[in-house]
Amino acid sequence: MTILDIAELGNPILRCQAQSIEKVREPKILQLIDDLIATVELNNGVGIAAPQVSASYRLFIVASRPSIRYPQAPKMNPTAMINPTIISRSNEIVKDWEGCLSIPGLRGLVPRDRAIEVEYTTITGDRVRKIFTDFIARIFQHELDHLDGIVFLDRLESNQDLFTEAEYQKRI
Repeated sequence: MTILDIAELGNPILRCQAQSIEKVREPKILQLIDDLIATVELNNGVGIAAPQVSASYRLFIVASRPSIRYPQAPKMNPTAMINPTIISRSNEIVKDWEGCLSIPGLRGLVPRDRAIEVEYTTITGDRVRKIFTDFIARIFQHELDHLDGIVFLDRLESNQDLFTEAEYQKRI
């Protein structure tokens, strides 16, 4: 496994539409998945999308666990989600904290759907449907945005919802 460099805000790859993955079991895709998992874990993230490491593929990892960045995060084994989509959304929008490995030093209060039904392909090539709620739903929506060239700053309702990491840490 290789720890990959994370593209930061301003890098054009973060504003591009990522391409679908046709061959899930292709060695370069499997290696990218391993590298994404290692990179997100080393950086105390709860998710990471392929465009964040300059790979324009519709692929992300959800790896929720308590950490310095997210002390209250639920535990979920790192899961690769290939060609993910949202099938349906709840009518309930919740505003909560988000940060991003590509936007170090900032946190924002971002409105997201509380519950979503999703579909994605697994590393074995199976297409699965799941319902995610709360923090896991937030991670999924955040990472899916990365595949469409959207960052959490684009979702803020107001600049007053943007905080430095130090101010965020005082509040939690």
